[in-house]
Amino acid sequence: MKKNAILRGVVGAVFGLAASVAVHAASYVYVSNADSQDISVFRLDAQSGALAAVETVPVGGTVMPMAFSPDHHHLYAALRSKPYRVVSFAVNPLDGRLVELGRAPLAESMAYVSTDGTGRYLLSASYGGNLLAVNRIGENGVAGDVLQTVKTGPMAHIIRTSPDNRYAFASVLGADAWLRLKFDASTGALTEDEKPAYSLPKDSGPRHFQFSPDQRFVYLIDELDGKLHVLAFNAANDTVKPIQTISILPAGFSGDKPWGADVHLTPDGRHLYISERTSSTLGAYRVNKETGKLTRIGTYATEKQPRGFNIDPSGQYLFAVGQLSPTLSAYRIDAKSGALHELGKYPVGKGANWVEVVDFDGSND
Repeated sequence: MKKNAILRGVVGAVFGLAASVAVHAASYVYVSNADSQDISVFRLDAQSGALAAVETVPVGGTVMPMAFSPDHHHLYAALRSKPYRVVSFAVNPLDGRLVELGRAPLAESMAYVSTDGTGRYLLSASYGGNLLAVNRIGENGVAGDVLQTVKTGPMAHIIRTSPDNRYAFASVLGADAWLRLKFDASTGALTEDEKPAYSLPKDSGPRHFQFSPDQRFVYLIDELDGKLHVLAFNAANDTVKPIQTISILPAGFSGDKPWGADVHLTPDGRHLYISERTSSTLGAYRVNKETGKLTRIGTYATEKQPRGFNIDPSGQYLFAVGQLSPTLSAYRIDAKSGALHELGKYPVGKGANWVEVVDFDGSND
């Protein structure tokens, strides 16, 4: 108890000091390294895109998916080795360093974690356990016990709430289904619809998805068939309809099979990027903001087996890691064309697989 009280005092002092700074702007990049069981922390130079190492945080387990709280003050990291746990960290906005606050059980090995729009609940999806789950998050920002589990078809891969926080959507890779579940933000309860919100062709393997910034479209990448789907999103009733399906594979693809991974949009919604692990490439697309449709503009070699990447909140930089690579690649995004220009490479841990980028601009710290 005494230790917890001291820790709370330290965290409070950190945030108190941050709040007293009239003008403060800093961006940080976090990389989870599954095999070395740690998190790499970098400070981002907003002018040049260069990264400076801040610290490496040991977590004592196979750390993979991570998620920030809506206010960016807390980072949640899921351990996919037994005992399955979520580690809650306070983030120091002055230097990006992490302070561990606590650990709580997860229902299974989780391939994805996210917070709801209120920051009161942690949602997770289990690829091996074929389920979705909800953990409570306390007022102190620390994730607590599991509140609910929902069985799915095989290989649930991601769960995220809709922009209005009324529903959660989840990709179930082995069922070729994109599920819709009513979400009660007062209790954290999920209630699954009888039918999927969107059913995909057999052996598509739906994986990650992103809502467009204007909430009019959803972009859903498949893991198994090399496809990317554009869905028109009706925010009034949280339903979708397909409008385009395109390839994520580079020209001349010669691998045994596609292996799609991640998808992200720039904050202005003008450009979209995907990672394809068999070819170890990033694909870049121009977004028609009126129709939501995509046009491929380039393919870029990147780190080997790029499971995860992300874009900074300014939309200027993209950071990619590979599970079979010891480095992170940093790119500048051309605001007009969407082209990627490599800026440099930085050492990370073993089995790097997840990237989160956060910005403290003085308004949310």
